[in-house]
Amino acid sequence: MMRPLSWFGIVRMGLVQTGLGAIVVLTTSTLNRVMVVELAMPAILPGALVAIHYALQVFRPAWGHGSDVGARRTPWIVGGMAVLAFGGFLAAVATAWMASQPLFGVALSIVAFCLIGAGVGAAGTSLLVLLAKRTDERRRAAAATIVWVMMIAGFIVTTAVVGQMLDPFSPLRLVIVSGCVSVAAMVLTIAGVWGIEGRHAQRPAAAPPVAVAAKTSFRAAFAEVWAEPQARRFAIFVFVSMLAYSAQDLILEPFAGVVFGFTPGETTKLSSVQHGGTLLGMALVPLIGAVFPKSRGNLQVWTIGGCLASAVALLGLAAAAIVGPAWPLRETVFALGVTNGAYAVAAIGSMMALVSAGGEHREGVRMGLWGAAQALAFGLGGFAGTLASDVARYLLASPALSYSTVFTSEAGLFILSALMAVWVHRAQAKAAQRHGDVGNLSTAAVAGGLT
Repeated sequence: MMRPLSWFGIVRMGLVQTGLGAIVVLTTSTLNRVMVVELAMPAILPGALVAIHYALQVFRPAWGHGSDVGARRTPWIVGGMAVLAFGGFLAAVATAWMASQPLFGVALSIVAFCLIGAGVGAAGTSLLVLLAKRTDERRRAAAATIVWVMMIAGFIVTTAVVGQMLDPFSPLRLVIVSGCVSVAAMVLTIAGVWGIEGRHAQRPAAAPPVAVAAKTSFRAAFAEVWAEPQARRFAIFVFVSMLAYSAQDLILEPFAGVVFGFTPGETTKLSSVQHGGTLLGMALVPLIGAVFPKSRGNLQVWTIGGCLASAVALLGLAAAAIVGPAWPLRETVFALGVTNGAYAVAAIGSMMALVSAGGEHREGVRMGLWGAAQALAFGLGGFAGTLASDVARYLLASPALSYSTVFTSEAGLFILSALMAVWVHRAQAKAAQRHGDVGNLSTAAVAGGLT
């Protein structure tokens, strides 16, 4: 039995998430803005491309099952990151190509975003499973928070540095910067997982032939996990809440460019401001839990409060679209990041606490199910946000009013998500009373693990 990871080992694994975040933020924010503003493409194009990359992640449960059967996570992590890095670079090449050959550029970008989706799904699912398996139970939620914070740090550093490197903008500069980010991500991944899993990961003990067949059947494994009430309810909650979380993601930078006149570098820096707020929001949850111990064990408070506060921040963006440059846009975007971060850290704690619950040797499928729910929500949310933006601009004939309408609608979606969270957590509380084995799922573990 291998010793649990030290805090240094956990931070090393976080390097993988940092590299993953660096590539993803470049493809979903910077390339999105370039297509809409510099190339004058309809916002639905990057929305559809990002939706493709999320749609590919419905295969997360299958990839997780593959790592369960093989009992090795490292090849899936490194291989997935290699696919992601190549896809990210190819996406930048395709975007640059759109300037001269739009049809061929769009066709290549479809291939690139398929690779991005496959890489994120394969690497991300196995990374979280390996983290849960190699981390002491008392440290799991805190470890998940550290790794997620390092991904946000990857967002911040990438958007800040790339924002400086992209001005003055040119397609060639975009391709070069993207290639550098992909290489850096691969280096971080290899440094992060080298030797973590050991040469020979433990394989499950021998089992009767029927049990082995069931274990190697993805359909049987998925059915077993879906039959678990906790896993199924949490998947529904993840989908609804992440749909609200992601709806503004693809229109924020174009909004800043169209309404406030920001350059590509300035809108990329704006994303850095938002991710900085998210980092602070995630850090505030365990810090408040340390100062006020009575606030630790309530996942419902953090989740619902984060959703409602995010709705308020989005209403601020709706007002910013009407008021214009006089509105404190950066401060509003930072506030949105803080509120999103507080919600996200509660969801992460739940995910890590529940991943080993239920049937044995199904961690990869379980994590894959929740990852697929999140990916579907992000894909639908991003696509719906860009579609709503285009439709509103067509009907209202005013970019400012159209963005204001979309942000207001997204605020309403966050309120709906909060109501859904109330229903989900009541169901979980009843399950805890019946079985006596769930207890405090999230924030208590996060705060306790960091204090």
